[in-house]
Amino acid sequence: MTTPDTVPDTMRAIVVDNDKNMNIEQVPTPTPAAREVLLEVAAAGINRADLMQRQGLYPPPPGITDIMGMEASGTVGAVGAGVDGFRPGDEVCALIAGGAYAEYVVVPAAQLLPIPDGLSLVDAAALPEVASTVWSTIVMDAGLKAGETLLVHGGGSGIGTHAIQVGKALGATVAVTVGSEAKAHRCRELGADIVINYREQNFATELAGQVDVILDIMGGQYVPGNVDALAIGGRLVIIGMQGGLTGELNVGALIGKRARVIGLNVRNRPLTGPGSKAEIVAAVAEKEWPLVTQGLVRPVISAKLPLADAERGQAMLDSKDSVGKVLLLPTQS
Repeated sequence: MTTPDTVPDTMRAIVVDNDKNMNIEQVPTPTPAAREVLLEVAAAGINRADLMQRQGLYPPPPGITDIMGMEASGTVGAVGAGVDGFRPGDEVCALIAGGAYAEYVVVPAAQLLPIPDGLSLVDAAALPEVASTVWSTIVMDAGLKAGETLLVHGGGSGIGTHAIQVGKALGATVAVTVGSEAKAHRCRELGADIVINYREQNFATELAGQVDVILDIMGGQYVPGNVDALAIGGRLVIIGMQGGLTGELNVGALIGKRARVIGLNVRNRPLTGPGSKAEIVAAVAEKEWPLVTQGLVRPVISAKLPLADAERGQAMLDSKDSVGKVLLLPTQS
C-alpha cells in the first residue's frame, strides 16, 4: 500500500516533444492541493481526445498538466486538505482533465469513483471517461427513455461500445453506424439492434424520421443526415468533430420536427455546480455503476500495454480495426 511517506519525488510519465513524439521522461511527482488526491496509477485509458491533444488540436484546460490521459484507476497515495471519504490505500477510478499517462496523477476528490463490484482495478480504468460522457449526454441532457431509439455513430469506438450497452440497459432500441463487418459483429454481440455499414448504406435513408436520440462523434458533414434521421421531438447530441467543424443545418426541418441540437463535452465543464464534473460523476456512481455490477454494462478493452508503448496504443485506437478501449499500465516495464 502506498502512503505519503513512500511517494517518490519523481515519476515516469509520457511527454510529447516538439515533433509530437511521445517519450518516457522522469518528471516531478505532483502534489495534491486542497480537496485533491494523489493517485498511484494502475491503468490509464487512451481516448481519441488524447490523439487530438497530441496534434495540438485539443489543448488541456487552463491550469491542467500537458501530460495526456483523462481517465485512470489506481490506489490513493496521498490526500490534500479538506478531503473526506478517501485515504491512502483506497482503490478507485477517476475522471481526469489530464495527466493519467504517468505513474501518479492528481485528481479532484469530487471526480473519484469507487471500483464497481466484480470489476478488477485495471479494467475499471476503461470506464470513467466513456461512462461520464455517455451518461451525461444521452441520459442527463438528452433524456433517453425506455422504448425510444438511440443512434450511435462510431459504434465500435470506446464511446460507441459503451453507449450500446447503456442504451440497451435502459430499454432503448439501439442503432449504430460502423465501417467494417468486424465492428458490426462486435456491436451486435454487445446488443445493437440495427447495424449500418456507412460504407455501403446511408444511415439517414435507413432511419429517416425514426431516431429519438443521436450520439454523434462526427459533427460537420453528418449534420444534414442526422436531422433527417430524427423523429418528432428528437435530440441530436454532438460530442465530436471527426466529420469537420461545419455542416449545413436545415432549420426548417429542425423546427418542423420540434427537435434539438445539443453540443456537449465533459473535459471543460466546471468542477462543481449544475452540469459540473462532480454532478456527472455522482450520477454515474449512483445510476450507472449498478448496471455494471449487474453485468449489463461492462468495459470493452482491446489491449493492455506498458506505458512505454503509449505511441503504439494511440495508433491502435486510431486504426480502422479498433474496437473499444486501449489501456496503459505504468507498473509494467
